Amino acid sequence: MEVHQLRYVCAIADTGSFSRAAERCQITQPSLSQQVLKLEEELGAKLFDRLGRSIRLTAAGRAFIPRARAILEQMEAARSSAADQNTDLTGTVAVGVIPTVAPYLIPGHAARFAKRYPDAKLRIVEDTTAVLVEGLRDLSIDVAILALPLRHKDLDLFPIRTEPLFAAVSKHHPRASAKSLALKDLRGESFVLLRDGHCFRDLSIDTCTRARFTPNIAFESGQFSSLLGMVAAGVGVSLVPEMAIDRNVSCRYVRLSDVQATRTIVTATLHGRSFNRIQQAFVTGIQGKSSPNAAAANPSSATSPARR
Repeated sequence: MEVHQLRYVCAIADTGSFSRAAERCQITQPSLSQQVLKLEEELGAKLFDRLGRSIRLTAAGRAFIPRARAILEQMEAARSSAADQNTDLTGTVAVGVIPTVAPYLIPGHAARFAKRYPDAKLRIVEDTTAVLVEGLRDLSIDVAILALPLRHKDLDLFPIRTEPLFAAVSKHHPRASAKSLALKDLRGESFVLLRDGHCFRDLSIDTCTRARFTPNIAFESGQFSSLLGMVAAGVGVSLVPEMAIDRNVSCRYVRLSDVQATRTIVTATLHGRSFNRIQQAFVTGIQGKSSPNAAAANPSSATSPARR
């Protein structure tokens, strides 16, 4: 039994004619008649008596038509409900953000989103990459803002910003007044870094490894503010992304000249995940805030979330 067959028999019952029903349904009369015959064969009962040029519902037809109409009405209600949901500007958007991005990128965007969609609720979860990836997989969050590299094949990634890395040194450091420096120039220095679990720690160590040394870690913390305080006190040097530079701390920030000393921020969504209108509005909005060099993200590491 097919939906179009239900529409055809209801149209025949309404118009009292196969030809007028075919015209209403925008189908040829032979095709309509064939579909009705198929339905009758499946049901094992005639729905219409063909009496010359007139037709009449059989007893089976009179019993069948109300139920067919009810099915069509329910289907239309379901379609309308889905359409309404897709245009609804209310609801909740759950966003996961890594700690080294959340305080710098999210406040401004959250304020703009709240102003544009006052009836929507924005829920922000700050946590490490591993926790946020699991949140995407169990659907407890809708989109995550993470940093490359990411090697999860079940995620769709879209680059939104690529930023340079800087060496944070005390104002008394010999390289404090330099315009740039190579990371190898800091070989032998004590480093203050984020603790295990933070993706920027991994990025910092990988960057040092490319410069052919292993950093001597003197202090670890979960926040850039604590690291910069230690740098200012002369405990060691650190690496920070451009967005984390704090001019209120008594440090000097020197851009690294190493070509690969960058960080790329991406949106991550679960592959195949669909979004309602308000969720899509957030995702599109934050992707639209990408910096001019966002396209510099490694194309082999990030793919556009075209399949949502």
